[in-house]
Amino acid sequence: MPTRPLFATLFYEAALAAPDLIAELDEACRALAEEDQAGRRWSRDHGYRGYTSYASLNDLPVRDPRFADLVRLLNRHVAAFAADAAFDLGGRRLKLDSLWVNVLKPGGAHSAHIHPHSIVSGTVYVAVPPGAGPLKLEDPRLPMMMAAPTRQDDAPEMLRTFVTAAPQPGSVFLWESWLRHEVVPGSGKNPRISISFNYR
Repeated sequence: MPTRPLFATLFYEAALAAPDLIAELDEACRALAEEDQAGRRWSRDHGYRGYTSYASLNDLPVRDPRFADLVRLLNRHVAAFAADAAFDLGGRRLKLDSLWVNVLKPGGAHSAHIHPHSIVSGTVYVAVPPGAGPLKLEDPRLPMMMAAPTRQDDAPEMLRTFVTAAPQPGSVFLWESWLRHEVVPGSGKNPRISISFNYR
């Protein structure tokens, strides 16, 4: 074959396989959205349509054992992703650096961004109502494509400029932290609840 793919960008998708924990996390996330006044204020001041604990709470696994249970499961998924990516970690494992709750109201979005100072980022999905916005991933080479033509509508996923991933409750998505991604506005009528995190 004269053409072969190079420089793969990996995206990990799996199920948390813990429906009882997802139900418990749903309750925990909704409670935080009601009780965390600092997070509500930050969300309002920064135009976040809904609630996030991103700038207000940095100790969720210590504060609530339900989040600690989640981290134990996420550690396994992140280790599997690190192995798939052939990371040379010198016998060490990636460790959780930060974890935060997102309760996105209907019509809410999160513009394209990266996660500096971490190696692996991801999200576990707690509530995904019909019509909720998917995760949109951007080809990291996009700024350097210059005169490249657009791709055909039926191009294979590995050749597309943007790829969307539609989660289900319990989905775990992982990617390298330099990969630009965003949450697309959805048409759902109920909040989209997720828990995002970084490992380094």
